Amino acid sequence: MVDFKSIETFLWVVNLGSFRGAGQRLNTTQPAISQRIAQLERELGVKLLNRDHRVVTPTPSGRQLMIYAEKMIGLRSEMMAAVGDRSAMRGVLRLGVAETIVHTWLPRLIKSVNTAYPNLSLEIEVDITPNLTARLLAQEIELAFLIGPLSASSVRNRVLCDYPVGFLASPALGLGQGPLTVHDLAKFPIITFPRKTQPYEIVRSLFNRPDLPQIQLHASASLATVIHMATEGLGIAVIPTAIVENELADGRLLQLSTDLKISPLTFSASWLASPDTLAVELVADLAGKIAQDSATVIDSATASASLKKDPLEKIAHV
Repeated sequence: MVDFKSIETFLWVVNLGSFRGAGQRLNTTQPAISQRIAQLERELGVKLLNRDHRVVTPTPSGRQLMIYAEKMIGLRSEMMAAVGDRSAMRGVLRLGVAETIVHTWLPRLIKSVNTAYPNLSLEIEVDITPNLTARLLAQEIELAFLIGPLSASSVRNRVLCDYPVGFLASPALGLGQGPLTVHDLAKFPIITFPRKTQPYEIVRSLFNRPDLPQIQLHASASLATVIHMATEGLGIAVIPTAIVENELADGRLLQLSTDLKISPLTFSASWLASPDTLAVELVADLAGKIAQDSATVIDSATASASLKKDPLEKIAHV
């Protein structure tokens, strides 16, 4: 008799293109995966997979089975969502996160997941958006919080929040008066996101002008390093202001008034379309609520800080 575990195993082998990948996804060994597939083929009396290529592919019978397998997995998820106790949801969710999220609301999300889904474990990896995108498409992670949304047809997205990008510097640089022009800023090293990221390219394009001298553009994969370099007066940081609230509040950094404009960075939760994404979608929904709450708090704090400014200073910065 065909069992559900064999059907699920078959679906993951096809989706991941390998027995090894399915074993990692289902937390079992490659021989166990091979045994389940062999048993399924014996019970159905047909060959389901082509194993003579580098990537395992379904046979015509396997493609037909895929249609029913996806329906079965989808119905199971629908049943669990409608009937099951979501707090009893268990397993491991592999989550990739851009560092901006780490410095803002990720700790709140982890606490909320622990409370709402105590049997669900998170495996968290921090990386830049291009790497997270590649890992998501390779199914090495199930959910990513990154600069998005992603445009791939196989990906589902939920917009989480927008974070304004500011020019930030230590008071030691003496740049408190403004507005500053691009020529004023170009006299100092610029510190920002790592190469091959969207923010880096935006910053580079702002200063890549024939009327400007070649600038020092420092890139770092660690935003904590960028913040530290800025507070030490080693240059002007171009990063989301939300991640330096403490440094702005205690005066270690100043947000510079400048005539340069950078569009806010939009972050999204992204995952691959699949019949079995209940846990992923629940965590993405939770992240959306927390991200919006966090953005509201940041906006309120920014407005409050603006009202406390000296009126003459505000006029000087118009």
